[in-house]
Order: sequence, then C-alpha cells, then structure tokens
Amino acid sequence: MNFFFKLLGTGVSIGAGFAGTKLVNAVWEKTTGNKPPKGNDDMEASLRSALTFALISAAVSAVIQVVAGRGTKRAISHFEKTQDVV
Repeated sequence: MNFFFKLLGTGVSIGAGFAGTKLVNAVWEKTTGNKPPKGNDDMEASLRSALTFALISAAVSAVIQVVAGRGTKRAISHFEKTQDVV
C-alpha cells in the first residue's frame, strides 16, 4: 500500500505542476501581451523579461510542490485513520 501512496503522490505532483505551468503561461500572456520567453526560438525577448518569467515560474513551482506534498500527506494520513476505524 505504501508504494501506491508514493505513486499517487508523484501523480498529483506531476498533474499540479502541469496545471501550474499552463496557468503561469496564460497569466503571463494576458498581462504582457507576449508569449512566455522559452527556448532559443525567441531571441527578441529581453533578458529582463526572461529572468522575470523564470523567477515567477520557479516561485509558483515551489508553492505547488509544497502544497501538493502536504495535501498528499494529509490525504494519506486521513486514509490510514479511516482504515483503522473500519
């Protein structure tokens, strides 16, 4: 059962990270009017905008990772408590 919980936690983290990336990209595009600076194909993006986007993405990613980890641990603990009652 422990393996299942680790697998579930990994899946939740990956899903939350994917959703967070899409959210940051959409907010960046709405706010600036430009696509997010990624890769080598967008050489016209300034260093300032690339660094700003990287900092925002990293901060959102860290928050998502912490929240997903805590939520998964809370769900596992709740499941283990209810399993003892049954």
